[in-house]
Amino acid sequence: MNSFTKIYIYKVCLLLLVVVVAGCGSQKTLRGVFKKETPYERYASSLKDANLHQTALGQEWLSAGNRALQDSITITLPFKETGYFAADKPRALGYRLEAQRGERIVVDLELRSQETTAVFMDLFEATTNKADAPKHVATADTTSVQLVYEVNDDRPHILRLQPELLRSAQYTVTVQVKPTMAFPVPGKSSRNISSIWGDPRDAGARRHEGVDIFAPRGTPVIASVDGTVTRIGTSPRGGNVVWLSDTKRRQNLYYAHLDKQLVAPGQRVSVGDTLGLVGNTGNAKTTAPHLHFGIYRAGMGATNPYPYLHQPTQAPPAVAVDGAKIGNWVRVAARQANIRLQPSAKTGVFGSLPQHTPLQVTGATGNWYRVQLPNGAEGYISATLVETITRPVRQKTVALAAEVLDAAHPAAPVKDSLAAGSKIAVLGLYKNFELVQLPAGDIGWLHEPVN
Repeated sequence: MNSFTKIYIYKVCLLLLVVVVAGCGSQKTLRGVFKKETPYERYASSLKDANLHQTALGQEWLSAGNRALQDSITITLPFKETGYFAADKPRALGYRLEAQRGERIVVDLELRSQETTAVFMDLFEATTNKADAPKHVATADTTSVQLVYEVNDDRPHILRLQPELLRSAQYTVTVQVKPTMAFPVPGKSSRNISSIWGDPRDAGARRHEGVDIFAPRGTPVIASVDGTVTRIGTSPRGGNVVWLSDTKRRQNLYYAHLDKQLVAPGQRVSVGDTLGLVGNTGNAKTTAPHLHFGIYRAGMGATNPYPYLHQPTQAPPAVAVDGAKIGNWVRVAARQANIRLQPSAKTGVFGSLPQHTPLQVTGATGNWYRVQLPNGAEGYISATLVETITRPVRQKTVALAAEVLDAAHPAAPVKDSLAAGSKIAVLGLYKNFELVQLPAGDIGWLHEPVN
């Protein structure tokens, strides 16, 4: 029995065990009674209960999930990526993104697979101390294709996607931000905000605690959330004002400089209901009519309303590269090529690779490929800098008997053996390893020790 047959039998047996584990996952255990677990945690626990965490594949799956949180790739929103999960190589995706209080993060996932595949989607707040584990804040049920989360704090977040064991699928993930509130002046948008949060007021004696939205006098001003009118009144600074309680988020919305107020204290309103009309009362009497809109959080004071209202107009970039390369090998075509931390030439360089370096394409976004280097690291490379490996770099005759390895590492598992005089095609070069194609068509690594 050769090594490939043994591996195949091992994976079949493991797959049967995983199916049994998944089937038992709906049963309530004592652990589930006392601790609320996410779908990801329940699945990981079921692997451990079945002792699958002691297998090489189980260990690799658990490690991949942890690595995705520690070595996540930074993305700029909106973002869209298409990629491939291979059944025989456990993998998790980690995306790090900047988020602001008031934004709604929306993650959409599309899967294409020949069999039902569960993918775990989890969102975490990144901690300021890298030694601390990220804080889990949201999860999606494995039957859902969308995760939606309202951001509570201005800090980076990490999105992790990971399929269950031994499942292959093509994925397309789209990550966007949307506002959590309706814009308070119908027909207007954040492009109509002329004075922003933090602008100086009274010769710098104070800062602007809100945003100003200019519109013709008499334009309706609406409720941005469902809530209760807690107070109406008049003040020297705000003129005619309305206060609206947003109990869901434990904060109050402040509408100022109104020409008229059209609600009463205690009145319940829904999103879109008219609260008053745009004017320039109070200290705005020398300016054009506009609405001053502010948000005050319970126990924390004023906060920037802009993220709550801003509707990005930019669409997620379409994947504009050859999707057939996803899941396959390519190599560096240029004399030298940079691997980037993000899919943009304006971002940091992860490393520089010489011509003929083999790379495995794991995803694609815009005009960039997400690639895995032979050492396991991941990054992005411009699609213009790579080529397929259909044509060999050179042909080679093996002088001495040699072993073909599964990875570019001296201790990697042996895939096959070559007799002296065997003819092989060299497809790529990485340090003192060659990516080679055997006469039967299989691909592996040949170690060339340095003399």
